[in-house]
Amino acid sequence: MRRGASLPQPDPRRRGRPGFSELFAALPVAVVVVDAGNRIAHANALAEQLLNLSERLMVGQPLAAILPPLADARTQDGQALAVYDTEITTSHGGKIRVDFAETPIADYPGWRVITLHSASNSRRLGHSVDRAAGARAAVGAAAMLAHEIKNPLSGIRGAAQLLGPDELTTLIVTEVDRIAALIDRMQDFSDTRPLPLASENIYPLLAHARRLALAGFARGIVIEERFDPSLPPAHINRDALLQIVINLLKNAREAVRDVRDARIVLTTAYRHGITVSPAPGKPRQMLPIEICVMDTGLGAPPDIAEHLFDPFVSGRREGQGLGLALVDKLTRDMGGIVQYAREGTPEMTVLRLLLPRSAS
Repeated sequence: MRRGASLPQPDPRRRGRPGFSELFAALPVAVVVVDAGNRIAHANALAEQLLNLSERLMVGQPLAAILPPLADARTQDGQALAVYDTEITTSHGGKIRVDFAETPIADYPGWRVITLHSASNSRRLGHSVDRAAGARAAVGAAAMLAHEIKNPLSGIRGAAQLLGPDELTTLIVTEVDRIAALIDRMQDFSDTRPLPLASENIYPLLAHARRLALAGFARGIVIEERFDPSLPPAHINRDALLQIVINLLKNAREAVRDVRDARIVLTTAYRHGITVSPAPGKPRQMLPIEICVMDTGLGAPPDIAEHLFDPFVSGRREGQGLGLALVDKLTRDMGGIVQYAREGTPEMTVLRLLLPRSAS
């Protein structure tokens, strides 16, 4: 492959089928191909639209003349790079917010593919103002409910017990205990103290969470493990990560309750070049430690998928919408992020954690 080379043409034996050039042009994401000399070799239609330049004008130009180097982006040669929710200044002086990903092309040293997802049209992996605002609202609601409801509940429970054991008082006590347990879960949001973080091997925690699941709520369900054995220690809070993984496994178990050949998959990987801004004004942070909990369920309804981590949003009729909101809060407290996606063939639900690695 050489700079400016034309893309392969359709095979004449496959009349009526699009060739690679047509497929490349029609990709639903902006794509720029860069050669070993760091010059642009190809750009598809969406890249032309996003960068406001034709492919003819871009081909042969140095990449830096079209896409200036990203601030805080660090990667090693030959490694992929991903920077989410970042602002890029184009050659015309305009500014665009995108999710930027750069991937080397196998067997072609120096060649790479850059994709640009408009941040306004994609689900951001980085800091979400709306999500943080929702979490703050949940903190306030939890503190208020704990104060205004829990104390009267204790009085109601005590009075019911004094009436003597019968079916009605048992029902009252049971319902009071259920409401008190819900308030206890909401109070998890009201703890704003910084989590103590340390260098930890995540595998004993994952193994413990899996054992708990198989011995209890996920009994009889297959939980596969696909682990990267060379994963370095993560900079986390042990109790918080254990609670997160247990919550995600419970969520996956509920998702496959009515599914034939139900299966849950627990995976780990090291993702080079993943950087995000955990909050406005804070420096970008490397989050290479990936933990995924995947299941063969149907996934979240499309109308709530974008709000799955907001408090009180649930895809289940009986759900309270607190489990994934708490997962999001604890993950952010550790400087990480959590993402929902539908991926693979056949398609599976993926809850992905990205966490910082230990510096030591």
